[in-house]
Amino acid sequence: MTDLLAGREDWSMANCSIARALEVVGTRTALLIMREAFFGTRRFDDFAQRVGIGEPAASARLKELTAAGLLERVPYQEPGQRTRYAYQLTEKGRDFLPVLVALRQWGDTWAADEQGPPVVVRHKECGTAVHAVIRCDEGHDVRFGESFVDAGPGLLRVDPDSA
Repeated sequence: MTDLLAGREDWSMANCSIARALEVVGTRTALLIMREAFFGTRRFDDFAQRVGIGEPAASARLKELTAAGLLERVPYQEPGQRTRYAYQLTEKGRDFLPVLVALRQWGDTWAADEQGPPVVVRHKECGTAVHAVIRCDEGHDVRFGESFVDAGPGLLRVDPDSA
């Protein structure tokens, strides 16, 4: 176990996974559209209404999330109407669920009003509340301070001659 943080001035953050994720879902409206997609919203007008944004903003966010591969457009047609498109989560989008669960969990603890959280997500099989946890590959729950940062294969180092 090395203390990589001690040499952090040598790291380049040009390849930061958090920064790259925020480029895709780092706006309030993108996160709320993803929330709605997990709650079952599919149609454009419903996204705009439930997120509380205008059509131009809804259109821009849905296009961005579709281009990033989190949502896909699927055609549907009501009787006597023209073909329209609904949005559904892709595999990449479904993999975003733990992020929203963790964000909701933090909000329930630190940002909910005195009445408590507005929704509780429950496991279909047993009915108990669903929570995000940090767990290592061996199955141990990991709390703050019980982990360390190590070099990953994409770690870029700062060239000392370029500084």
